[in-house]
Amino acid sequence: MEYVNLDAQVGGLSGVVDPAPYLSHLPSISSDLPPGARAFAMDTDHYDFSSRRCVKDLTLRVVRGAGSQEMEVEFQHSCWKHDQDLLIRYAGVSGFVIDPVGEDRGTDLAAVILDEILPHRDGCSHEIACWDGTLTIVCRDLRATWTDTACSGKS
Repeated sequence: MEYVNLDAQVGGLSGVVDPAPYLSHLPSISSDLPPGARAFAMDTDHYDFSSRRCVKDLTLRVVRGAGSQEMEVEFQHSCWKHDQDLLIRYAGVSGFVIDPVGEDRGTDLAAVILDEILPHRDGCSHEIACWDGTLTIVCRDLRATWTDTACSGKS
């Protein structure tokens, strides 16, 4: 499994909350993305901060299959913003990094700030910047699925 060089990512997401530079670049690279990654990246709600399907403010719940060719990353909704959870399935995984790595923190990276999906020689790279770290997965393709959830925080 290849380790991803986070410095090579376009835009260097950590700490950035403005998606404009990435969004202006996205149309020129979208045709180089695999079909599932392209569909998720080009979804108009993906980067609309007021949308219920915006990734911002989701919380990383669990990573399944780390170190294998097939991975799942599950995100939990934020009751004040979302009414669905997000599950992303990655196929043909060739690189995976959680940064910073901490044995005592697991996948607790706090809320998502933004993400970028970029073309990669292996298919695509998906960098997910959270307040306390970054998750990056390189894969052949991905499939994102929003699932309804009952929010205990809403009355």
